[in-house]
Amino acid sequence: MKKVILIFIGFTMLGIVSCTDDLNTEPKVQLTLDNLLQDDPEAIDGIVSRLYASFALSGPNGPGSSDISDDAGESPFLRGIVNLQDFSADGMKNRWGDDGLDQLTTTSNWDSNNKFFRYLYNRIYYTIPQCNNLIQVLNASDIADAQLARSEARFLRSLAYFYLIDAFGKGVLATEENLGESNPLPEATREELFNYVEAELLEIEADMPTTSDYGRANKYVVDMLLAKLYLNAEVYIGTPKYSEALTYVSKVINEGGYQLATNFGSNFTGDNDASSEIIYPLIADPINSQSYGNTTYIVNGNLSPDTMPIADFGASAGWQGHRATEAWYGLFGNLETSTDVRSTLFWTEGHNYEMTDYKEWTDGYPSIKFRNNDFGATSTATEFSGTDFPLYRLSDAYLMYAECVVRGASGGSMSLAVEYVNNVRTRSNASTISEGDLTLVFLIDERARELNLEGHRRTDLIRFGKFTGGSYLWPWKGNTPNGTSIPEHYKLFPIPQQAIGANPNLQQNPGY
Repeated sequence: MKKVILIFIGFTMLGIVSCTDDLNTEPKVQLTLDNLLQDDPEAIDGIVSRLYASFALSGPNGPGSSDISDDAGESPFLRGIVNLQDFSADGMKNRWGDDGLDQLTTTSNWDSNNKFFRYLYNRIYYTIPQCNNLIQVLNASDIADAQLARSEARFLRSLAYFYLIDAFGKGVLATEENLGESNPLPEATREELFNYVEAELLEIEADMPTTSDYGRANKYVVDMLLAKLYLNAEVYIGTPKYSEALTYVSKVINEGGYQLATNFGSNFTGDNDASSEIIYPLIADPINSQSYGNTTYIVNGNLSPDTMPIADFGASAGWQGHRATEAWYGLFGNLETSTDVRSTLFWTEGHNYEMTDYKEWTDGYPSIKFRNNDFGATSTATEFSGTDFPLYRLSDAYLMYAECVVRGASGGSMSLAVEYVNNVRTRSNASTISEGDLTLVFLIDERARELNLEGHRRTDLIRFGKFTGGSYLWPWKGNTPNGTSIPEHYKLFPIPQQAIGANPNLQQNPGY
């Protein structure tokens, strides 16, 4: 098999109806987790792999199974990241209007009963207790590789908490220390969660290996998450930490051994596991890890079997759902004359430049950035995608470095920042820039050109002060064709009503 990571051993949670009802349930297995590991110490690798898989798959038994009571197709973690990060922002829109999806794609009328907010919240609080269970057992274990598995579980728990901090701003701090607590846990503030994740990552960083199997975390994956946490610290806790972000993203760049892929598009194809640029992927496989919530959602969602040669993109199904807006492809200028390779990754035939009606399939251009065929080759079309999702890439690290320098981080070099940005641009045959061109205005646009549809956009717009208010408008922002101002409290999503009902210690975010 191309990738062997998903080893399911029945390690599922008992009684998690919404993951908000009980964060402390014991894992339901034929043996206790302690006995399981004593009986077969090698089972630890399967358990850890299952934790990694929780970010991409819906459940242990194929695309129709779900670890939680939410819809198996709609609720996977990665699908939630795309919905809440990309469709709520400027570059991408969805036309289906499924019971709450309209609220995301028009950035309007958000409320605590929207199922898509609940999906991500529940996935976060499914992954965290899974990690807590394993960590608790490993803390008392002397089996081989226990320390590495424990550090990996702590990383994955921190990654889940990062999305809680970013999307909802608060929750409960569930760890192995309070596992089994019968009373509802107290609410933890955004700063408390930030400090916890920061401490966890700093502690495990030294224990992580410098190399790892594909799809597993290593020291530089931890550094990248730390850099992301620090890059957004001014938003999260009101204290800028750009110098700290620069320190850790520099480690990724200088020590990680990653290199920009020669071809931009090769980072988003069925054989992207060969990319030298991807720092940390969420793995997909069309046979062994089928899901409606991994890159299948992105690839199939941007295709139409009626108007596009979907087999050319390695797909056997097209869902006619997602299209880019001019807020993305307009950044390249005239697409017919642009030399930027990234500008060619839109399907324009039969589609209108302006998105007059976001529910009309032919308004806006579908993004063909992600595809299921191998790069530069023909492949057998499949229903499910085998393209891995590059959660972290070197080009992102380069742009993060440049942003930290422009924001005044200590220890950085403006000339090196320009070099990094030009490495990203020349790889795509875009013109180079000079130091005078490297501004925050330029960088937020370059991040869109390079990283849209990769789960960063809403966070980026908030950090640059462009998400709420009316200073920057995009198609259908605030549910109007040309965009309108949206309120400041939209920088956070509402805490799902189901979670508040399950824990009286949780208070709703202001404005909802």
